[in-house]
Amino acid sequence: MRIAWALALVVLAGCSTSASQPEPSVPLASSPIIPCTDPRPELCTMQYAPACASLAAGGFRTYASACNACADSAVAGYQNGPCSE
Repeated sequence: MRIAWALALVVLAGCSTSASQPEPSVPLASSPIIPCTDPRPELCTMQYAPACASLAAGGFRTYASACNACADSAVAGYQNGPCSE
């Protein structure tokens, strides 16, 4: 029983307020933004090839792939590679 409580405390300790607020992301300076086109993807493979997405409302977010980024209607375009933090 003590092990379960200790494990619960360790898990809760990782849930601080600073962890829930991500750092602002910025695009890679050396890469052009590739626009997402219609029709948007409805199904993407599980291949991990990070893409830095430019959100239509402003800001940037890293997605698992360009397909995953463009499948989100909030994304205007993307750059290959993760966003720099």
